[in-house]
Amino acid sequence: MNACEPARGPRKAGVVIASNRAAAGIYEDKSGPVILDWLVEHGYETIPVMVVPDGEPVGAAIRALLTLEPAVVITSGGTGLSPDDRTPEVTLPLLDREIPGLMEGIRRAGAAKTPMAMLSRGHAGTAGKTFIVNLPGSPKGVMDGLAVLDPVIAHLCDQLEGSHDH
Repeated sequence: MNACEPARGPRKAGVVIASNRAAAGIYEDKSGPVILDWLVEHGYETIPVMVVPDGEPVGAAIRALLTLEPAVVITSGGTGLSPDDRTPEVTLPLLDREIPGLMEGIRRAGAAKTPMAMLSRGHAGTAGKTFIVNLPGSPKGVMDGLAVLDPVIAHLCDQLEGSHDH
């Protein structure tokens, strides 16, 4: 059994890509496949990637995923400072609890490679038993974020499911 697979079967995970151009078919999303591969490697049963325009459609997509009770929802894009970068604003109201240390780690990992990572405004937290994290829109930024999540994701999910092991 995979470390991320509880006795009841694989955990579910969803991905939301925030991109006006990808949602319009002008640009091919490159971050979604990176996230999906990582989730599969970690034993998750993946829900099809949702590619939506920036802003409120991201919040609607996250809310739709939450009805499926996934263990994890990962977003990519919409975390910068452009006027339509609204992923943090639509994510925050959905969180019951924030996990600031994860975002600090993700920004720190990215900043080691590019100072632009410090401009990412994403959130990480929980909505019920679901972990939600906002990653940057670039595949490199996504890989940096996933590398930070790598050593903690199984323990994080275990805790959200009620395990008190430390």
